[in-house]
Amino acid sequence: MNRQYFGTDGVRGRYGGPVINAGFACRLGAAAGRWLKSAREWKAGVATPRVLIGRDTRASGPVLEAALAAGLAREGFMPVALGIIPTPAVARAVRTQGAALGLVITASHNPATDNGIKFFGLDGGKLTDEEEQQIEQQLAMVPSLKRDPGAGAPPVLEMAATTDYVQAASRLLPAGCLNGWRVVLDTAHGATCGTSPAVLRALGAVVIGIGDAPDGRNINAGVGSEHPAELCATVRGSGAQLGVAHDGDGDRCVLCDEHGEVLDGDEILTILAVHALQRGTLVKNTLVVTVQSNLGVDAAVRAAGGRVCRTPVGDRYVSECLLAEGAMLGGESSGHIICAEVSPTGDGLVAALKVIEVMLATGKPLSELRRVLQKYPQLAMALTVGEKRPLESLPAVQTAIGAVKSELGERGRVLVRYSGTEPKIRLLVEGADAAQVKDCLERLAAAVRADLPGA
Repeated sequence: MNRQYFGTDGVRGRYGGPVINAGFACRLGAAAGRWLKSAREWKAGVATPRVLIGRDTRASGPVLEAALAAGLAREGFMPVALGIIPTPAVARAVRTQGAALGLVITASHNPATDNGIKFFGLDGGKLTDEEEQQIEQQLAMVPSLKRDPGAGAPPVLEMAATTDYVQAASRLLPAGCLNGWRVVLDTAHGATCGTSPAVLRALGAVVIGIGDAPDGRNINAGVGSEHPAELCATVRGSGAQLGVAHDGDGDRCVLCDEHGEVLDGDEILTILAVHALQRGTLVKNTLVVTVQSNLGVDAAVRAAGGRVCRTPVGDRYVSECLLAEGAMLGGESSGHIICAEVSPTGDGLVAALKVIEVMLATGKPLSELRRVLQKYPQLAMALTVGEKRPLESLPAVQTAIGAVKSELGERGRVLVRYSGTEPKIRLLVEGADAAQVKDCLERLAAAVRADLPGA
């Protein structure tokens, strides 16, 4: 579905650019309000038309918050500011507080110069493609503002949702179960700086924090799930049982075992799925992953008696598939992990706690648990592009894709797609032979550069 502003995870871009600025945020808030008024479901389940607004630690967050609030208020909605709070906590609050909508001002794992806006519906889940397109249709009818959208904005009510989120997460494991544990926690100078350490300490762990001093400009800067080197080094130097790294808004998680080796989302999902299958608790015996996940995940889950369903890239597509299949566990190799019995969206803290639960139940360290997944050789590359021309219009790329698919056969795969959040084309090749995979990726990259000069 062709949408002008929404990507794979909300609206995102460089702050101060043509999309992510105060004027656009105000119009987007008004468009969301108009869309809500045209939708009937919120009226039946919501006593007052409140919209919850959370944000991460970026310096641009308060300006966008005020602008969104002004736009929503213009359409008769009551904006409620949650302050700095993880994305999954906003999703939870929408559901538990009976709000009409939830908005999170964040660019997730992107640098501080970027920002964005994520949307959550009545059930705490991401909006569908169709709903996002409907908001865009409303946006086209909202006039541009002639003054500062924050000027004269109505007072924004404050509501503490972090306490409820921390208490709920702390109840997922027995009190004191982490007594004697040392956990290295990297909160990416982001929204989880207060919540994740509070939960781990409440469970008895000694928390060694990094990436925990946000200043509005350092979110994700050399730390967090995208940059785990410091996490790994700190685990090795401290003798910790494991390391946990979030992204800027807390909906991702990557782990580090006691030897300082990183586990990605595929390994986390496989550990959780196989453990549940062995105990007969994996709902529908089904794990949902995206096309990005390693083929080794399918092999491991099949060997344990389960099945894997694959979706397009994006955790909301995983959520939609979970709902359609009646399953409860899914996610992405990037570290978006959805444990639907706990959270309707990706939650990095919940994912970490679920893996800790497996460690406690089995008595095995993470370095042993991760062996359940034997990955196929896989290489990926991201090339910056000046424009996102339709892939089918790129002759060299199409020829290369066809050749690589034919060469790899059923024991491999190729994935070429544009990023939904950045000006990049992403290439992935996977197969049984590492040298062959490397050669195929290089040929694909050469084809991209031939069709898209400057990539």
